[in-house]
Amino acid sequence: MAVNADIDMMVKEEIEFHEEPVLSQDVEVSVKQEWECKQYGMYFPSNAILIRHQWTHNGENQFLYNQCDKAFSQKNHHIQHQRTPSGENRYQCSQCVKTFSKKHGLIVHQMTHNGEKPYKCNQCDKAFSRESILINHKRTHTGEKPYECNLCDKGFSVKCNLIIHQQTHSGEKPYQCTQCDKAFARNDELIIHQRTHSGEKPYECNQCDKAFAQKRSLIIHQRAHSGEKPYQCTHCDKAFSRHDQRKAHQRTHIGENQFLYNQCDKAFSQKDHHIQHQRTHSGENRYQCSQCVKTFSKKHGLILHQMTHNGEKPYKCNQCDKAFSRESILINHKRTHTGEKPYECNLCDKDFSVKCNLIIHQQTHSGEKPYQCTQCDKAFARNDELIIHQRTHSGEKPYECNQCDKAFAQKRSLIIHQRTHSGEKPYQCTQCDKAFSRYDQRKAHQRTHSGEKPYQRTHSGEKPYQCKLCDKAFSRNDELKIHQRTHSGEKPYQCKQCDKAFSRNDQLKIHQRTHSGEKPYECNQCDKAFSQNSGLISHQRTHTGEKPYECNQCDKAFSQKSSLIKHQRTHTGEKPYECNQCDKAFLQKSHLIIHQRTHTGEKPYQCNQCDKAFSHKGGLINHQRTHTGEM
Repeated sequence: MAVNADIDMMVKEEIEFHEEPVLSQDVEVSVKQEWECKQYGMYFPSNAILIRHQWTHNGENQFLYNQCDKAFSQKNHHIQHQRTPSGENRYQCSQCVKTFSKKHGLIVHQMTHNGEKPYKCNQCDKAFSRESILINHKRTHTGEKPYECNLCDKGFSVKCNLIIHQQTHSGEKPYQCTQCDKAFARNDELIIHQRTHSGEKPYECNQCDKAFAQKRSLIIHQRAHSGEKPYQCTHCDKAFSRHDQRKAHQRTHIGENQFLYNQCDKAFSQKDHHIQHQRTHSGENRYQCSQCVKTFSKKHGLILHQMTHNGEKPYKCNQCDKAFSRESILINHKRTHTGEKPYECNLCDKDFSVKCNLIIHQQTHSGEKPYQCTQCDKAFARNDELIIHQRTHSGEKPYECNQCDKAFAQKRSLIIHQRTHSGEKPYQCTQCDKAFSRYDQRKAHQRTHSGEKPYQRTHSGEKPYQCKLCDKAFSRNDELKIHQRTHSGEKPYQCKQCDKAFSRNDQLKIHQRTHSGEKPYECNQCDKAFSQNSGLISHQRTHTGEKPYECNQCDKAFSQKSSLIKHQRTHTGEKPYECNQCDKAFLQKSHLIIHQRTHTGEKPYQCNQCDKAFSHKGGLINHQRTHTGEM
């Protein structure tokens, strides 16, 4: 299609150098749709766009050339073609077959052969072959966005991004995916989407084994190798590899409220919230809800809001009985069935089904944690994480179940808990008829079918990372590094509250909870909480009765792997815990500890009714019965 071909050409020339082009997104805009296509019933914001659209579906090529049989839908393409037979393109490149109508065009083109980049940025070490590309690049430093959309309040640093964005207003999506019901405004968007079906990742990093579906993802990833951080904070000396990281950081300087309104004392951290608030003063929010005080600037916003009152959910899932008030929520929900995760992190191999989860995850790469807890030394990347953490100090549990007396510190914990009342199990196993109330439960269960472990090399048994000091090998380099500390004795992670140190950061974090008393992993079926996720998972099996660890020598099964290991010693006769003062050995470490007290004379279990003491708890319990008369 001609209009899309024009845009694709501009994108190829200009986006190739721009580092983070805008992707299409659903933008809710009120457009005065005056120009109607009678053939398809489509509406367009201007007559010019309507005319261009009509050429695409009737095959009309109004610019005919009288020296050959070629025809064109746009005048500039027609003029450009006329020059080719008339000899007007008289400037030919000596290194390839390209010709140009102007000498300047040839000079700029030749720079692509000789690598010349005379236009240098004075704020970083980048250089460019064209001045226009340098001008666009400088805007990554200044944040300038001179190209504004006249149909909404968005601004862009590069003109082609504005053109791409404006297509979202027409609503036309002529590029249809043949494998699902998605459609796109541009062909390049369709190509990128199709890679979610094929798994193709054509953009490979030349410094590691990572590959990406999009070129911009590769560019951002390569900064992890080069250390390049082109986005400089204007308030301090910090710099970032991504524009959105800088934007989030800068809010920490201005108290998160950079948009102040001059008619009242309200302030906002985001421009769109500021604009939305202004409408409450100007009277622009002319659509008022008849059931509450909310008002909306657009009728569509009011219609969506009213569904929250009347319970209307017109968007139904065709794979389960769920329904939703908005199509976007249905699309996200469907991914729980398909497993599709189209939002890829360009700095690691994680991907996500919902865009907001990707944004939250990407903050973990910057390492910046500006939100500090005033009661302990913990810090967080986001303010909402800090608020949730502070509840471990205050004990606040604002999310109450309306069917029992349980309350939770986090909303998601309440949602999961409520499934114990409703019996809802939205996560269905794709290989059997089992269903689960939690995503992680389904994931763990599905491994019983596939034998899958979290990392691929556990299937092949490949362990390319060999320890030079012993015969151990590992599937991942980071595992080898951690193991090597057992030889060197290195413990780089020091606790600030005691003299303990650890070889791994996760061990330190778990240990610190013994000081803070923090138990962030709450059971949604009872009031127990745990300092480690593994403790919660083991505990939950007491509710479900699940015993995934089976003995291969008898019919016993266990809820914990450690219990299976202990049991298997009854078959093998292995007693790994040896006393260093005599020749006795034991199946379990706890038995060895009790035995060693016969050598040391230690009796830590004291009776509170007499002066007797015992080396193990069972002895104390038996003794206390002599006081109570219980025998």
